[in-house]
Amino acid sequence: MAAQDTICRRFLEVCNRDADRESGRPAIIFPRKGKWIEQTWSNYKSVVEEVCLGLRSLGIEPKDRVAILSNTRPEWAYCDMAILCLGAITVPIYHSNTTEDIAHILINSESKVLICENLALLKKFNEIASQTKVTKVVCIDFDSDKMSDKSNTQVLSFEKLQELGTKLIKATPNAFQESAKKVNLEDVATIVYTSGTTGVPKGVVLTHTQIMSEVVDTFPLLGISAKDRTLTFLPFTHVMGRIELWGHTIIGYTMCYAEGIDRIRDNFSKTKPTVMIAVPRVFEKIYSAIQLQAETSKLEKKIFDWAVSIGRQVSQCKLERRALPIQVALQYQLAKKLVFDKINAGLGGHLRFVFSGGAPINQNLAEFFHAVGLTLLEGYGLTETTAAITVNTPFDYKFGTVGKPIGDVKLKLAEDGEILVQSKKVMKEYYLDPEATSQVMDGGWFKTGDIGEFTPDGFLKITDRKKDLIKSAGGKFIAPQKIEALLKQTDFISNVYVHGDQKKYVVALVTLDSAATKHFAETNDISYKDFASLVKNPKIKEHVHDIVSEANSHLASYETVKNFEIIDHEFSIESGELTPSLKVKRKFVDEKYKDLLEAMY
Repeated sequence: MAAQDTICRRFLEVCNRDADRESGRPAIIFPRKGKWIEQTWSNYKSVVEEVCLGLRSLGIEPKDRVAILSNTRPEWAYCDMAILCLGAITVPIYHSNTTEDIAHILINSESKVLICENLALLKKFNEIASQTKVTKVVCIDFDSDKMSDKSNTQVLSFEKLQELGTKLIKATPNAFQESAKKVNLEDVATIVYTSGTTGVPKGVVLTHTQIMSEVVDTFPLLGISAKDRTLTFLPFTHVMGRIELWGHTIIGYTMCYAEGIDRIRDNFSKTKPTVMIAVPRVFEKIYSAIQLQAETSKLEKKIFDWAVSIGRQVSQCKLERRALPIQVALQYQLAKKLVFDKINAGLGGHLRFVFSGGAPINQNLAEFFHAVGLTLLEGYGLTETTAAITVNTPFDYKFGTVGKPIGDVKLKLAEDGEILVQSKKVMKEYYLDPEATSQVMDGGWFKTGDIGEFTPDGFLKITDRKKDLIKSAGGKFIAPQKIEALLKQTDFISNVYVHGDQKKYVVALVTLDSAATKHFAETNDISYKDFASLVKNPKIKEHVHDIVSEANSHLASYETVKNFEIIDHEFSIESGELTPSLKVKRKFVDEKYKDLLEAMY
């Protein structure tokens, strides 16, 4: 990595390299009004340049903060790259954030310009606009006819921003390239506010050093090159989604934008990705869909189960690096033809591997996908470490672990098992919060807050989140994630919240996968009015009881779930139980379902 080898310089190199290349590899592919649009790197660069100089026209200078309040979409990527090439600082904001959190982030970061997705989010901002230092708002999906205040000169459309940039390009043709090349590794690139599972969001300050260290170390290890294409739907506000975006910018692979998690299966066939980066919940949904498909008839289920059993034998041979017995090899070819090739085709037919991060993934899930011919690799990192600090790679992986340290990463375990990290990937600081920064730094080592252990062959295992550990009334420490993972091994249960701090025993709140539950109702002749009435059916509760009993058989007596309640709706970002990266907000759930939890005691 050259002395000032920033993401901005790499972006220029990738665009120049691919501008006239007849490779058939577009920069991005995205859905728009029912059609899939392909954009070349040359066009991609043109839009970034227009946005960059458009922001300069609005008065944005190096080190100024520009906030983006939007779902994942191409405009998010254009704006991020434009801000970075201007030497300014991107401040991402989740579209699902409360107005209080939006206000906190804008005030704390002192953002001058806000780029928001639509008029609904603009309305949200207007509620707290007077508290902020925002002078201009760029609205991506702008509709002047629907503007309540048409005289508001503070708001302009994305197209108007591009027009301002085009004027400045004509006056100063080399301004964009010169600005991009002036950016240094020490310059702050972004302030990423944590999703607030434990309180008020803190601003994680990441420089161009952290970006380059992460991308340059991670992607080559995974074997990702310019020939690859990813299907993306992770929020760019989340650091892992942002790393996928930055990897695309630096390496030059094609990014395909999904229409949303509910359209993911259809999007696979349309975009045919070679690599996928996502959070565990996505793979749980894919697994659930595969299981339901297999249960269309008794014969289908029998063939499916047989194929998976053969696949597991092949998987074990691969993991132990030993040759396949000839009989198993022949059976595997038949299993591929009857089952696995269909699963692979449903995922676009070209996936080499999938990468999971953001939260722990169930080991059984990884083993299942490996059995059907798809390697699911898990990594580990935090916003404060610019995403991954350990990864499993396609050539060196161990299920149930988060892989080995990458690049310059050094790890050690504190006396209580907490994972400590030393690396260029570790954040510069928490923005304007020296006290919080000092609390997580210990003599040059960053304290992750996660408890872990190493396998004899050097793979890291995460055993729990330090703050999440439950201490029973009897003084026993209990890891809730371990129990939750066991309960979610079935496709029937979609989410679990385990509770029991300072209590006599452990209880759980359970949400059910609607498709799997309705399928169970059909096969067991259960009639119901709606989903809320279905989950109250005694047969459903009995089935969940059996799942809980099976999980309990793998736990120590003090860890076992003694009581549970089924929630009649999914946990979601909108209803507040999940963070935008689909992790359960433990404190929020504790408070929201306080009466229900207490009733179980």
